[in-house]
Amino acid sequence: MSVTVPDLSVLLIEPSHTQSKILQGVLDAEGITNQETCCTGTEALEYIQKYSPDLVISAMYFDDMTAIELLQRIRKADSNQDLNFMLVSSETSFSMIDPIKQAGVIAILPKPFDQRDFHNALSAARDTLEVNDIPLENYDVDELVALIVDDSSTARKHIAKLLNNCGIESILFADNGQAAIDVLHNEKVDFVITDYNMPEMDGEALVQYIQSSDFSYLPILMVSSESDSPRLSALRQAGVCAMLDKATDPKSFRETLSRSLNN
Repeated sequence: MSVTVPDLSVLLIEPSHTQSKILQGVLDAEGITNQETCCTGTEALEYIQKYSPDLVISAMYFDDMTAIELLQRIRKADSNQDLNFMLVSSETSFSMIDPIKQAGVIAILPKPFDQRDFHNALSAARDTLEVNDIPLENYDVDELVALIVDDSSTARKHIAKLLNNCGIESILFADNGQAAIDVLHNEKVDFVITDYNMPEMDGEALVQYIQSSDFSYLPILMVSSESDSPRLSALRQAGVCAMLDKATDPKSFRETLSRSLNN
């Protein structure tokens, strides 16, 4: 039986009574009745440990911590590595938003937000609860082997979960470009998903190596929070099949991966 948006269990973390009521009203309109609200990060962590909701919707600032610290503490628990997290905040600074993206989130929405974007984020959370093989012309999904390259273990696990939702279970990992090259020389790999900024060898250098080596046939997708358009454009020209934002949702990830592998 397929999971629907109204089936979701949601934890709302919002210190503002007014904002909390607004978000509760939006959840009500989506038909979500299994919702709980708390005001602090500490309360949220206690609730998550007990009940493990399908989705956490969070503000950025609480009296006892920020959403950054909250999400980092959530991800430390093995049972919460894949917990869906949505940030709703008026915060725009890179120093605050990027750590949230790095930790793996369903969506980052502004205040005020467009209700369509909110619905899409709920749909993305629903999508993570189901596994549907992506349609491929030239590959057998059950035999595909992915290589994820990222210096963040949390980011690697987040991307692995997205791949699992696409029906891909065979996944190799590397924490920088040089380690990825070692994997390529020793293991069968069908495609590569790499971060941009990494120590020792970054994503750009890895792409250049792959394109000039015997592995130039491998599809490469890059996941990054970079906003430097000329740099990203150069990467596409260098052979990257697709660029994905760190906060990409399951549907977009699925569609992009399918396009990249079918091409």
